[in-house]
Amino acid sequence: MNHTLLISAIFASVGLAACDRPTVVNVPTPVPVTVPGPAGPAGATGATGATGSQGGQGVTGWQGEAGSTGEPGKTGATGATGTTGKTGEGGTVIVLPPAPAPTN
Repeated sequence: MNHTLLISAIFASVGLAACDRPTVVNVPTPVPVTVPGPAGPAGATGATGATGSQGGQGVTGWQGEAGSTGEPGKTGATGATGTTGKTGEGGTVIVLPPAPAPTN
C-alpha cells in the first residue's frame, strides 16, 4: 500500500506541474500613421486676357430725335491659367494616444 500511495502522489504532482504553464502575451507594436505635410507655395499668376472689342457708335437722330443705341462689345479672351504650386515636403508623423491620467 505504501508503494501505491507514493506512486499516486508522484503522478498527481507531475500532472499538476504540467498544467501550470504561464501564458505568453504578445503585445502588438504601434502602427505609424502617416499624415501629409503642409501645402507648397502657390504657383505663378496666369497672363491677363485680351480686351474685348468696343461697341459701335450710336446713330444720331434726325432733327433732334434720339439716336439708336450702339451694339455691345464682345467679351475679352480668358487669361492663361497659372502653374500648379509645388507639393509639400514628404515626412512621416507618428501620432501616439495620450497617456492615461494617474488615479489617486
